[in-house]
Amino acid sequence: MQRKILTGLNSQTYEHPFDRKALASLQKMPGVSLLLKKINEYGIDRLLRIQSLGSSIKVTPRNFPQLHQALVETCEILDVNLLPELYLFRATGHIESYIVGVEKPLISINLDAMEWLDKDELLYILGHEVARIKSQHMVYHQMAFVMPTLKNLLSSTTLGVGGLVASGMELALYNWQMMARFTADRAGLLACQDIDVATTTLIKIAGLPEEYLTTAVIEDFLTQAREFASQNLDTADRVTKILSYTESALPWVVMRTGELLKWIDSGDYDNLLQQKNFNTAEQKQENIPEETEGWNFLTSW
Repeated sequence: MQRKILTGLNSQTYEHPFDRKALASLQKMPGVSLLLKKINEYGIDRLLRIQSLGSSIKVTPRNFPQLHQALVETCEILDVNLLPELYLFRATGHIESYIVGVEKPLISINLDAMEWLDKDELLYILGHEVARIKSQHMVYHQMAFVMPTLKNLLSSTTLGVGGLVASGMELALYNWQMMARFTADRAGLLACQDIDVATTTLIKIAGLPEEYLTTAVIEDFLTQAREFASQNLDTADRVTKILSYTESALPWVVMRTGELLKWIDSGDYDNLLQQKNFNTAEQKQENIPEETEGWNFLTSW
């Protein structure tokens, strides 16, 4: 498949409105700047890199050529000049990937991702992580990554940061992290440029192996995703929403697929691919649909 190279692509042209709104809410939370300062003081960035360097296998063109080439192609398509390092870590029983490093990004995927995903699907999952570099929001992603550890460290300080975390900053962070997935999913689709590939990748992320991916399974999954996306979720209990988003390990693939399908149905995805000059392309401001705005629960706080 011949994919379009999106030279000059700006992350704002595909950024999900939930992502923008949740990040604005997070940045307004008291204590965020102090927490970022403490992360820098603790040298978290360096520690996370050491953890990957010391426990995972570095991917090179020689040892895992298909993985390395998928990363090179992903960065080329999404117009990311800095090629991050790529590492492979042990199997966990389900597909996992993450990225750390503000100044020197490092992507890690697990053995399950390498074994379960074909070369096109690897573009989607790597595009999902490369999007975090392109958005220049790595510092917030890294904060979410280490929040459980940081919360324990800071709860014993006299700076009051532990109380701030408990009173809402942690919820704001996890809410934004969830909403940022919608943007990353769009970037993944732009990388693979095939909704069928994006769909099968998300199904596999949900835990379903290749041998179960029949036409009926895929079609029913898409129907489920569209049904979920059409629901009025404003009536959902706020506590349920909060508990849902603090479970950051849940993949939420049905909801994410529904949001991706809405982007395609709106015509914005096709319009973006058809643009010739991404440097001068105007950013279209998307409105948050009334029926799903309630899931971005922190905007009303």
